[in-house]
Amino acid sequence: MSAFNDIRDYVAIPRVLSLRLSPDGSRLISVVQSLNPDGKSYGTALWAVPVAGPHDGEPYRLTRSAKGESAAVFTDAGDVLFTSARLDTTVKDSTDEVPALWLLPRAGGEARQVAARPGGISGVRTAGDVVVFASDVLDGEEAAEEEKRKARKDAGISAVLHEGYPVRYWDHDLGPGRTRLFVARLGADRLEDVRDLTPDAGEALREAAFALTPDGATVIATWHVPLPKGERRTDLVAIDVATGERRTLLSQEGHDFDGPLAISPDGTRVACSRSRVTGLEVSARHELWIADLATGEGREYAPDLFPSDVEWAPDSTAVYIAADHQGRRPIFRVPLDGEVARLTQDDAAYLGLNAAKDGTALYALRSGIRLAPAPARIDTATGEITDLPTPAERPEVPGTLTEISATADDGTTIRGWLVLPEGASAENPAPFLLWIHGGPVSSWNDWAWRWQPAIMAEHGYAVLLPDPCLSTGYGQEMIDRGWGNWGPRTMADLDAIVDVALARDDIDSERIGAMGGSFGGYMANWVAGHSDRYRAIVTHASLWNLDQFAGTTDSAVYWQREFGAPGSERYDLLSPHHSLDKITTPMLVIHGDKDYRVPIGEGLRLWWDLQRSEVDAKFLYFPDENHWVLKPGNAVAWYETVLAFLAQHVLGQEWKRPDSVA
Repeated sequence: MSAFNDIRDYVAIPRVLSLRLSPDGSRLISVVQSLNPDGKSYGTALWAVPVAGPHDGEPYRLTRSAKGESAAVFTDAGDVLFTSARLDTTVKDSTDEVPALWLLPRAGGEARQVAARPGGISGVRTAGDVVVFASDVLDGEEAAEEEKRKARKDAGISAVLHEGYPVRYWDHDLGPGRTRLFVARLGADRLEDVRDLTPDAGEALREAAFALTPDGATVIATWHVPLPKGERRTDLVAIDVATGERRTLLSQEGHDFDGPLAISPDGTRVACSRSRVTGLEVSARHELWIADLATGEGREYAPDLFPSDVEWAPDSTAVYIAADHQGRRPIFRVPLDGEVARLTQDDAAYLGLNAAKDGTALYALRSGIRLAPAPARIDTATGEITDLPTPAERPEVPGTLTEISATADDGTTIRGWLVLPEGASAENPAPFLLWIHGGPVSSWNDWAWRWQPAIMAEHGYAVLLPDPCLSTGYGQEMIDRGWGNWGPRTMADLDAIVDVALARDDIDSERIGAMGGSFGGYMANWVAGHSDRYRAIVTHASLWNLDQFAGTTDSAVYWQREFGAPGSERYDLLSPHHSLDKITTPMLVIHGDKDYRVPIGEGLRLWWDLQRSEVDAKFLYFPDENHWVLKPGNAVAWYETVLAFLAQHVLGQEWKRPDSVA
């Protein structure tokens, strides 16, 4: 039986999360996530992956611990540094509360802890014998930090006094510690000469991206600069490892510089993403930016390709980027002088780019709508792709994948993927499900463990995954079309491509439903108030009252740039709650209490509004989940409830409460 039939089988599928190539090109390592023995949580481990292909041996597991391992990088000597909260049995009173830094010798043997900090360690970079890492630090004397943390814990204090913005990020509260960068030297047994590189960082390094030059002399990092009225700008700074002296490398009014970051092998340039600050009439735009490390002079490359990942060619004459493009995420070669060329020609999506030292190959994670991520080798001369042995076998995916397109009312081509179940035909047309992506600046082009259309196809649904306005991979104009016009413009695009799908004889045009999460949830709510064609609508982590949302989300300043000040005209035009009185379609509302991007107040308000309007609705509430639903048991409850709700209203079956939420 397919692993997509029983959700418990699906959540147990191991998952490849990352890929890293050793400096000499002889070894690959991956972080692999798998279900823990208790069946209630996931764990991670490091695996070795053959570099030459299927005849070079099989992947094998490198680490085992209850706490798991992550953030793996190679040292120049070929040892592996990684973070883990596992216990260090060689240290008295060792705890497993926060991640420490561990080293796994290339020659084999047991991993050993090489550094620990009271606030944990994350984001490791290394060059030569230099190691730079990030850690959460309380203000005050460093020597007293452990005692201060213990005192807070013993006193039962969780309060945080903020004097700036933001206070939360995605799924976690910020403070009382702040991120700083530390530098150290690799010693024989532990890191030596550990120093705080950024004692004055304050809030500047929250969620920072950083990289280390090949000579280990300079750290390049994003640096948040506070501005009036809760605004901030993100610069790129260069920090001297020897002295801690910091200089601003890239700063530009109206723009932010951010990751992905990559420094050229010759140490002369940095590649990053430059994004423009949005406004009521200024849409989102991200572009590849390459600058000289000595002077800061730089320019844009590869216009209209938003870089999701970047890797330098070994000779420093070009960079490779992975960027959304027409429902795929190919790899492009971007020379410093010359024309951009697409390297991969398949329908896949690539991430985790690693260039071989001799320049002949790239290693990456290759995935797609129907293809779970796994390592691959790409020949840089021909673009030929070789799938490598994977530490997590790809599942067989049910159904078929078809590409469709439509012409919107303004003449724009709207494309999407259509996942069809086995057996769909004119004699046996499949019920239809519209699945609207989040973002909104994103695209349906990749495998999604969280949003998996194959599960719906296994249960008989034809699933449409469209890329309407605001989707990436179609040029700046596609984003401009929907900027500040979320509901009306997006719905017109969706209607156009849904009409094309429903005209097929292998799809039942009467039994149809719609669903979406985040921005897709916003659009699900909008559709509910502006159409009665759907028999059921599922709305997850959705925006309902924009005025309320824009002031309570974790990044209010970003959203108010597009919507305007609270109470402005755009809220009245675009907020779905204004159409409550027109909603007649049964709705399933889903929300997690730890969601800080779309706070729980949106779900609670929507649920109450539907109740007082006597709309046939249900509310699936997760007290311990965030914007996503990540715990295995909760994922089972999510899919089983969604499938039961759709079965009742789209398929006309009797309602049966799933056992997972009984």
